[in-house]
Amino acid sequence: MIYPEYKKSLISKGIVLLLQIKDSDIRLMNLYQCRHSADSSIHIGGASSATIPMVGLFYGGIIDVNVEQPTAPGQDLFVLSKGHAVATLASIYADLGYFDRSVLKGSRTVSSILNGHPGPLLPGVHVATGPMGQGMGVAQGFAVAGQRAPHFDVYAVTGDGELQEGSIWETVMFAGYKRLDNLCVLVDNNGGQLDIVTTLHFPYNSLSASFASFGWNVLEVDATKYHTVYDALLRFKQGRREGKPTVIICKSTKGHGGLSDYMNTHKATIAKDLLDQEDTMQLKQRATREKEFFCFFVRLAEKEFAEVRHAILQQAEAMHFRIEKDRVVGIETPVKTAKAPVRDKKIKYAPSQLPRLEKGKSYGANKVIELSMRAFAQDERVYSIDSDLASTSGLQAGVGFVDKYRALNAGVAEANMLLLGEAFAVMGANTWVSTFCPFFDWKVMRRIAVGIQEREEVIAEKGGWLSEGHGLDLTMVATAADLETQANGATHMGNDDVMLFNEVAQLKIINVSCPQQLLGVLKWIMEGNKGLVYMRVLRAPATVIYDADFAFNFGKAYQVRWAEHAKAVLVTSGRGVYEALDAAKELEGKGIHINVVDMPSIDEDAILALYRSGKTIFIAEQNNGYLWSHFRRVLFQTEPSINAQRLVPVNTTTRGGLHYIHSGTYAELAAHYGLDAKHVSETMLKTLKAKKAKAGSL
Repeated sequence: MIYPEYKKSLISKGIVLLLQIKDSDIRLMNLYQCRHSADSSIHIGGASSATIPMVGLFYGGIIDVNVEQPTAPGQDLFVLSKGHAVATLASIYADLGYFDRSVLKGSRTVSSILNGHPGPLLPGVHVATGPMGQGMGVAQGFAVAGQRAPHFDVYAVTGDGELQEGSIWETVMFAGYKRLDNLCVLVDNNGGQLDIVTTLHFPYNSLSASFASFGWNVLEVDATKYHTVYDALLRFKQGRREGKPTVIICKSTKGHGGLSDYMNTHKATIAKDLLDQEDTMQLKQRATREKEFFCFFVRLAEKEFAEVRHAILQQAEAMHFRIEKDRVVGIETPVKTAKAPVRDKKIKYAPSQLPRLEKGKSYGANKVIELSMRAFAQDERVYSIDSDLASTSGLQAGVGFVDKYRALNAGVAEANMLLLGEAFAVMGANTWVSTFCPFFDWKVMRRIAVGIQEREEVIAEKGGWLSEGHGLDLTMVATAADLETQANGATHMGNDDVMLFNEVAQLKIINVSCPQQLLGVLKWIMEGNKGLVYMRVLRAPATVIYDADFAFNFGKAYQVRWAEHAKAVLVTSGRGVYEALDAAKELEGKGIHINVVDMPSIDEDAILALYRSGKTIFIAEQNNGYLWSHFRRVLFQTEPSINAQRLVPVNTTTRGGLHYIHSGTYAELAAHYGLDAKHVSETMLKTLKAKKAKAGSL
């Protein structure tokens, strides 16, 4: 009699022997990529040491993925956080049928979808990664979603060099606290990084203890051997997880699996003769592994081993192998991945449940958001994440009123907040994150924008794997914009954020003024497919100046005070709109009529029309000149000549140049920078009188 446990051990051994053969095939495909890449180079060190963990995961019957529809709900998800191992990922994905093997040729050329690091250009890749310590955070967000029906597991591969990034530990803390027992992180502990391939800049005294201290299950394995990694993966897949996320620390060396010691480096340009040598040696090793498999497999010919033999053959088929008499033949899989079905991104809600704002009354932005989210969050696709500033955004109170499990708080961890938000957006949610204007992490925001751009490029392609609705809807509620932070000091003051983030491609910037306009922006975003939005809102209550039927359109300016006979135009946004209206009243009392234009988002047509009207244009804003920078850009791009005398900027740089703003009350700060109604009207009056005098003297 053969005991069940013995049968299991035989099946496991057979699978491990097949994994070793697959290992050879993947390494040969990696070498092929190097041979035919744009620069004959490859990040060979990290790709090699990550091969055993990744092959074990994808071919050992561990991860349950839907290659035909990578966006279908309920399947396990994978994130390659250490993007330097992209060659191994690409080889595996080509072998599984996510895309054609021809993609492996010509990598890193301008025409290739296979770049130096992975992103959604590659079918089946959900996230653009670095390594920058961020992919693991997105995996954690996936795991949060995977704890609700339909349940699924999430796997991520990171590197020990990447663990030096602080955002990693924000994720480790949050995942442990949230008891994400459906999250499995494999650390490629190869003991090296770019500058030193044989050691780490900061060696870990006890990596296992660090993870364990944050409530993780820790498995430490020798990742130079398949059976140890495979057994650890099985323990996660089949074992008791005790309400904890799992980390498998895969101890290896940089370049492990490469037969020439030339491979023991970070990135290598490999000459043809060395590639030929390595190919030959890898093929010889594959043949040896093949013989080892058959020496084992032939012993299972007896009838009593039929069940074991059948299980091994099944797994071989899943690995895209065909077992012949004395050969394990790799079967080239045709492309399986089909175009994703269209996603309906429009959030469904009852308009009658939205707050009704009365013209002339004051409301705080956080209260408008809270009451609106109570209506919007009835749709289960609405998620929010705050960063210890929920009281300033209204998100957690609003979404949490409906479903507290969709209203998260990342604590003082703004990077992790954005990573969680990205994860939910990838899965089709309309996601909102919030913190103070200066606290958003530029590096995370930029990488998210890269992924959004790649998604949009793929969606636009006729044969792309993604379709309409598979872009990301991620809104950043940036509270305390412009001078609204007041007495908190320079580190918290939001006067420079909008200029910095203006350089993030694919980012839509909106500077909200009145509560009714805010409500209009919220409704516009809930239509779906709006992408990455940076929405700056006021902190103190503001008066409603727009009618109840106000409809927001991105890229449109609004005339809040207009008369054709006006002498000048005052263009502004945010709190500046109120100062502008008061300044207009003061000037009207002196017989001077001016128009006021609210430009919450850049309206290029309005900029041109205003300039071509011949009127003097004052651009007043409580930041470092965001509107002014776009006036210059648009006019220089379109006009053959520009009369600079008709353009008058008034912003926080026109008094003292580029600098950081210190504490003060709003009234003090606005007056100090000449941005309150009194000083704005004085500036306009002085300028217009000077122009009139000059015209008279001519």
